[in-house]
Amino acid sequence: MLVETQGLTKRYGRMTALDDCTLTVHRGEVYGLLGPNGAGKTTFLRLLMGFLRPTAGWAKIDGLDCYRNSVAVHRATAYLPGEAKLFPSMKGRDVLDFFVHVRPGGDLPRALKLAERLELDLSRRVAFMSTGMKQKLALAATLAADTPLVILDEPTANLDPNVRAEVALLVAEARQAGRTVLFSSHVLSEVEEVCDRAAILRQGRVVHLQTLAELRRRHRIRAHLRGPMPPLDAAKDQLTLVSQHNGEVVLETSDALTPALQWLAAAPLKDVSIEPIGLKTVYDQFHRSGSI
Repeated sequence: MLVETQGLTKRYGRMTALDDCTLTVHRGEVYGLLGPNGAGKTTFLRLLMGFLRPTAGWAKIDGLDCYRNSVAVHRATAYLPGEAKLFPSMKGRDVLDFFVHVRPGGDLPRALKLAERLELDLSRRVAFMSTGMKQKLALAATLAADTPLVILDEPTANLDPNVRAEVALLVAEARQAGRTVLFSSHVLSEVEEVCDRAAILRQGRVVHLQTLAELRRRHRIRAHLRGPMPPLDAAKDQLTLVSQHNGEVVLETSDALTPALQWLAAAPLKDVSIEPIGLKTVYDQFHRSGSI
């Protein structure tokens, strides 16, 4: 395990920002954090960076206590905060040069290449950059650091779809290079695309852990029948009946589609549609408002 927390809790008086959070993140995986504002995602990441002292529990990165050994943790981690603060009087290239030289093993050519891929004009001063340009600059500075762990808090905020796609590609490349990425986002499709596993937080608590490869094997089947519905006996371990009304049945698969297709072959079908379950379906079980 590269990242491990046990009973991690942060309270401010009577308000609990994070409550009894126990997670493990494997080396070389991309781990997503999902939840609306106030769910505890940023508090969790700040505790990992040692910026906050836990009220209870502990967090470790590569065996190091995140609060007691925060300096060593910072050496092993590249962190993009949700609201990155950059030097307004500096030009973009100077900002990258600064961050490269304050970290051992900094690589300016790599930082410049990242800026190019993110379509960033480095000749402008930060004060005259748009919000999206500042986000690109912060991303280039963060991803240029050669660290085993990368923490990205809302990395695609204020970015257009093309650049969002490039960020997803950069995250995938980081995983291929053996780096571990913690990816906090409001965008379900991004988490579904880039992450190996994801934790859903609600009101400071982890309410669900999801393996994305497992989720991609699950499907929802909506069928209209011309006659009685055949029994599910042979496929009851792989098929779940969600609803049945006026000849319409909705079922969900727990794994491969093969048992469902066999059942459909015996059903008196009028029409049928099959679609992936998707992360939104799981997310809405815990945040039914869908406001993410």
